[in-house]
Amino acid sequence: MFATAGPVSSSSLPLKIEAVVKRFGQVTAVDGITLEVRNGECLGLLGPNGAGKSTLIRSIVGRVIPNTGRVTIFGAPANSAAARTALGWVPQELALYPRLTCRENLESFGRCQGLAGNGLQQAVAWCLEWAALQDRAGELSKNLSGGMRRRLNMAAGLIHRPKLVLMDEPTVGVDPQSRNRIFEMIEKLHGEGTAIIYTTHYMEEAERLCDRVAIVDHGRIIALGTKDELVQKAFASRSQVLARFADSAAGVGAWVEQHGGRLVDSTAEFTVEHPTEIAGLLDDAAKAGLELVDVSLRRPNLESVFLHLTGRELRD
Repeated sequence: MFATAGPVSSSSLPLKIEAVVKRFGQVTAVDGITLEVRNGECLGLLGPNGAGKSTLIRSIVGRVIPNTGRVTIFGAPANSAAARTALGWVPQELALYPRLTCRENLESFGRCQGLAGNGLQQAVAWCLEWAALQDRAGELSKNLSGGMRRRLNMAAGLIHRPKLVLMDEPTVGVDPQSRNRIFEMIEKLHGEGTAIIYTTHYMEEAERLCDRVAIVDHGRIIALGTKDELVQKAFASRSQVLARFADSAAGVGAWVEQHGGRLVDSTAEFTVEHPTEIAGLLDDAAKAGLELVDVSLRRPNLESVFLHLTGRELRD
């Protein structure tokens, strides 16, 4: 294994965001966010469109300078050379040279990170193995499948073996088999102690991969904790009742609101302390002349928390 470079403090947190504010004219995109990533942690960063998540990400990689507050990576300012060396960024957009082979792409990105000679070749070998692309090392990247290009893109962002990795929706546009392979890659990194910031529009990915989740909305962190902590704080011991009514039923929205629920698409969502409360809801629906198609009971999950806090689904 080759050595990781970068004059950063091993005693400092991988990422520390302190009271960061970023304004664009009259618009406050990030409004006093304080957040940290712990050693060896995978932190999920979730937020609906326009929540300020993209500006926060650009602040972490040093592309945006906050108006107030600061971002440090292992104690170094986010826009410093030391922070750039310690941070690996896997952007959502593919950033590859289509007319270069997999190996040549990795060598090019490695040289940009200051690697050379035997250290560069060891880095390339590790990346090809990690991304399961050893047998495609000599293939032009433009000839790879979408999933392979995505894996190569991830490897290029990690060629210098950073101690902190920011992965911005790495599974966008890939098939289920490729998504599972990417999960395995991330889990291997996590298992080796690499700190990871993970953004996604797929709640099940955050539930599977992340130790903690930070939910961003209107430029602020509105919830932070493990999945179980977030569910407990939002719902305590309550369960969710999901009820779907016939399309012809009139006044469903008003009835659902009167009974303390919310209508999402064509499904009414309620929370109950005891399953026995379902019978009362069903009786009231029948008295109101609403035709019930189906009803189910479930424990709230991370998606339930997100909708409860933001009023939107993650992919809205």
